[in-house]
Amino acid sequence: MNVRDILDEGAADRRGAGVSGRGANKQGVSGRGGVRRRDRHQVVDLSVVIPAYNEERRLGPTLDAVVRYLHARADRWGSWEIVIADDGSTDATREIVTLRRDPRLRLVISPRNRGKGHALRLGVAASRGRRVLITDADLAAPVEELERLDRALAEGHAAAVGSRAVPGATLGERQHRVRELLGAAGNLLIRTTTLRGIRDTQCGFKLFDGDKARAAFAASRMDGWAIDVEVLRHFQRSGWPVAEVPVHWSHQHGSKVRPLDYPRVLRDLVRIRVRLPGPADAFAAALFLTMAVALYSGRFFDPDHRYLTDSLQDQTQWEWFFAVTADNVAQLRNPLFSDLQGVPDGVNLMANTAMLGLSVPLTPVTLLLGPAVTLSLVMTFGLAATAASWYWLIVRRLVRQRGAAFAGATLAAFAPPMVSHANAHPNFVLLFMIPLIVDRALRLCEAGPRRTRDAVVLGLMAAYQLFLGEETLLLAALGMLVFALAYAAVRPDVARRAARPLLGGLATAAAVCLPIVVYPLSWQFSGPQSYTHIDHGPGSANTVRALLTFAERSLIAGDADRAAALSLNPTEQNAFYGWPLLLLALAITVRLWRRPAVRALACTAVVAAVLSLGPRVHVPFTDTEIPGPWAPLAGLPLLESVIESRVAMICAPVLGMLLALAVGRLATARSLGTQYAGLLAVCLALLPLVPAPLKSAPRAATPAFFTGGAWEAYVRPGESLVPVPLPEPLAADALHWQTEAGLGFRMPGGYFNGPYGDGDRSGVYGVPLNFTASLLKDVRDTGIAQVIDDRARAEARRDLAHWRAGALVLVPQPRDAVLRETVEKLVGRPGRWVDGVWVWDLHGGS
Repeated sequence: MNVRDILDEGAADRRGAGVSGRGANKQGVSGRGGVRRRDRHQVVDLSVVIPAYNEERRLGPTLDAVVRYLHARADRWGSWEIVIADDGSTDATREIVTLRRDPRLRLVISPRNRGKGHALRLGVAASRGRRVLITDADLAAPVEELERLDRALAEGHAAAVGSRAVPGATLGERQHRVRELLGAAGNLLIRTTTLRGIRDTQCGFKLFDGDKARAAFAASRMDGWAIDVEVLRHFQRSGWPVAEVPVHWSHQHGSKVRPLDYPRVLRDLVRIRVRLPGPADAFAAALFLTMAVALYSGRFFDPDHRYLTDSLQDQTQWEWFFAVTADNVAQLRNPLFSDLQGVPDGVNLMANTAMLGLSVPLTPVTLLLGPAVTLSLVMTFGLAATAASWYWLIVRRLVRQRGAAFAGATLAAFAPPMVSHANAHPNFVLLFMIPLIVDRALRLCEAGPRRTRDAVVLGLMAAYQLFLGEETLLLAALGMLVFALAYAAVRPDVARRAARPLLGGLATAAAVCLPIVVYPLSWQFSGPQSYTHIDHGPGSANTVRALLTFAERSLIAGDADRAAALSLNPTEQNAFYGWPLLLLALAITVRLWRRPAVRALACTAVVAAVLSLGPRVHVPFTDTEIPGPWAPLAGLPLLESVIESRVAMICAPVLGMLLALAVGRLATARSLGTQYAGLLAVCLALLPLVPAPLKSAPRAATPAFFTGGAWEAYVRPGESLVPVPLPEPLAADALHWQTEAGLGFRMPGGYFNGPYGDGDRSGVYGVPLNFTASLLKDVRDTGIAQVIDDRARAEARRDLAHWRAGALVLVPQPRDAVLRETVEKLVGRPGRWVDGVWVWDLHGGS
């Protein structure tokens, strides 16, 4: 197996069959253009493929010349065939072939005219030769030139292109001067934009290795004249060497090239360079977007006034991240830091999940429409983009069947853990870069001319993903490592061939990535408000039961109480795949066990699930705990801050790929009973995973004190505004008020990750509470008034001075009466009711 096909399970079959084409045909060719089973082993030494459209005048002499030459040189060319690919001719072209009654002349027919590219795709698909010669029906390059091309293949090239533009080429009768100039300009454009290194791509005389030609033409999409460029580009991208060989060429009258064909070629060059999705792919993308909108339907259509209730305080936090990043960019401030929370120390944005790779470029959207709209667009379109990216990878590497790829990508992007994070965590929803990184890493497994370029692109992709989400990049790397080790155990021969180019490519990628990320990472780990690691507390690992049961948002099987007992909170339900899906995955693995990729994928899923159980694993139905496989990893740099249950998210795309392979196999099953039974099992396993729309509720209105600008009278330059109580991870509404006020004031407290303080650089959520912050929080939580004496007032004065507080603000809330009483005792005077809030101005002393 070629190492490029590590995930491409159908590659060996396609190479064996040689083809998959398009259109209807006959003479030993199936209705889809594939070689019939009875012809598959009738291999000949040489196939000559001639595309023809209304060639009744020129085809006869051409066939005579080719047959005569091959007869005369039978000692060199051995067995041969001539495949005439008729592109919907309306004259006597077909009769010229059929009347000759030569079994070595084979005719494939397209029912209508679709272009030279389509005809060549049919003809090459029908060919059986170890080598395939493509020549035009006018035989502008004499068939005797075949010997020059053959020498190039004998020297190790996979293709030999007849050329009029290299030294040694000779021209007989020339084209019209205008056509020559247009041709030269076209070749220059092709070399500049699409296909480097070949001066003349359009000469209709080319010799290919047979299997490689059938693979390249099967993968082609162009129906017109640009198919030569597309196929040669396929050869170059596959690392198959191409030689350009000088030939003798004479213009023949009766050319089928028309003036409108030149702009069509330009259009096709764009399509080759930028591969646009086909109708089925576009439909799949539209369905992914529709599903994402349906999931977010409770908020998508009114993001400014709706709140995802299961996000807890995370929606507010993420809106603040987008708002403060846009403000930093607009004001030309450091995007890695903000002093708007956590006064006086501030927030290290690089040490938090600010998604600078998206929040920075989306600054205009945030400034124009607001952070709530930006976050809604990011979450909705990001989830759809993630599904589309997995779909692309599955089609490219696993199965060509679009329905199978759609099923696999849907599971990968809308699995229960993804739906859980869709409440609040765009860094775990927007994963469109991960499939691209996986594909680029697989490309490094084969030495070739594009390896350096692929390595550079991989380095840039990794750097960009780091600014979208470091933890997701770490989990992706962990999953890829487990898959690589498992595949190496299954196919050590492939692993040995892939090791050197892969490691060399990874070294190049690291050399590209590190200079880009070294300063932001140094700021993250050594800059202001950096921390070493963060402890997520008990319950951060999965249990076996969490892997087997259903998520809270399951449309038909969800149970909020059960899910809450097995997870940290509604945004961290990182398993919940359900026992039917796991049983289906087991059945798929057993049924397709012979495929190396299936074994490696299954091993990856099992390892990820076991690791997610954490350093201590609870044995079901007992009170016993045993050391888990995560234990030796828990103390390693970077991994020590990972929420262990999130490792199970690696299972989502892995299970999606296994599902795609199974559905793809079912689509080709001969028995309808097998297809129906298999699809029924798939539906039954997936039905409990279908999510209900995320819960949302109207958002509480922001007091006019903030939106109307009344706060400005109480906060002088360098001062902060102190909400009562201070914002913290469980109550962060003050971040929204600050955003609604245009980020015009700073405040103590907040919801972010930072160091504990006092020399301890361990990470904590929010800010460690001082006396005043702790006092106000206790009053809010208990509703019990605290004893306020002179010592308490002195502590409060020190804390307010530390925060450089200009005013205290109490927004109406539960237990606000006892909070107001407490603040009055601390400050020594009553507050004023101003635009919907209680305010204590501290400029007159406290």
